[in-house]
Amino acid sequence: MGALDGLRLIETGTLIAGPFCGQLMADHGAEVIKIEPPAGRGGKPGGDPMRQWGQGAPVWFPVIGRNKKTITLDLSRPRGRELLLRLVRRSDFLLENFRPGTYEGWGLGWDVLREANPGLIFIRVSGFGQSGPYAHRAGFGAIGEAMGGLRALTGDPDRPPARVGLSIGDSLAATFACLGALMALHHRHLTGEGQVVDSAIYEAVLAMLESTVPEYTEAGVIRERSGAILPGIAPSNVYPCQDGEVLIGANQDAIFARLAKAMGQPQLASDPRFQSHAARGANQAELDALIARWTREQPLEQVLRTMEEASVPAGRIYRVPDMLNDPHYAARAALVSVPHPDFPNLMMQAVAPRLSETPGEVRWAGPPLGAFNDEIYRGMMGLSGDEISDLRREGII
Repeated sequence: MGALDGLRLIETGTLIAGPFCGQLMADHGAEVIKIEPPAGRGGKPGGDPMRQWGQGAPVWFPVIGRNKKTITLDLSRPRGRELLLRLVRRSDFLLENFRPGTYEGWGLGWDVLREANPGLIFIRVSGFGQSGPYAHRAGFGAIGEAMGGLRALTGDPDRPPARVGLSIGDSLAATFACLGALMALHHRHLTGEGQVVDSAIYEAVLAMLESTVPEYTEAGVIRERSGAILPGIAPSNVYPCQDGEVLIGANQDAIFARLAKAMGQPQLASDPRFQSHAARGANQAELDALIARWTREQPLEQVLRTMEEASVPAGRIYRVPDMLNDPHYAARAALVSVPHPDFPNLMMQAVAPRLSETPGEVRWAGPPLGAFNDEIYRGMMGLSGDEISDLRREGII
């Protein structure tokens, strides 16, 4: 059993910002019914565009669609929206990440949804939120990352802003949407009332900005790009070894003293340039050069052993092959193999977080388009064979 067993979520979103929220809830046992547009005329594939995404092979949907029951339904048609409303009456959550106003344009605003199901929790993910002057703008994750302040802080100071190599803005908004939905669920337990969860990509990114806002309002400091370091936090950097790179974090007095001793230079801990957090920050470049001089002379594994023996946080820079061969990953089953008819070696990240009594699991990979049509339309909703045939003939499912 997952922690969310017995709850049903209808997912009508596409790409990442909505569907990752659905993935998180499905991983922990919620019944997630994912609605996708049916294949169109002229051979159009239909379905979530994520079905075509992935570098080297289209393997993104097996991850983001995992544990979901996929059905087809054309929400642009009145009869399709009528069927959606019937599903809403039987569900706990409705998830969408269309441009704000889309549901209202369909005649399915919050007033209509709430009347159909007073306990419904309506999860809405968008670039800029459901209100405000930018609400109706198109907003992808990259734009939210820029507006939320992340892009200005990412990369080297002598180059234009870089991006994190993942769609982090979308995933953050989806994670906050999931968190908000579970908060709303607790409120419903207390009151019986549903509500709207409004998760904006730029606000999800903004929430991660630590103390950058008060640093400006109180001290006039605008934090800028700083590459591999955080200014004033030292030592904490990537250092070269004979055969690779190591990340060492020793930006606390006692830990730095242990690092200095492990380097064979215990006097550094009492050196006025490095003996306090503020001093190390003021002399960050000089300290990094001293540490790099030491690591450069040794193999990576030797540095890692030395750091472990000295209780100094350190680690290699992992890529997927490192993850697949790492004993800690294996011991915790952090990566799992998932059967799939088209991808015989399919592996993906396991469920997070880990719950001791109700752990989630990856039960199946993202299924084919419309794979659960019969179960949902015939089994759950009680449509007859003739009704289902009519819906197929009209292109509604």
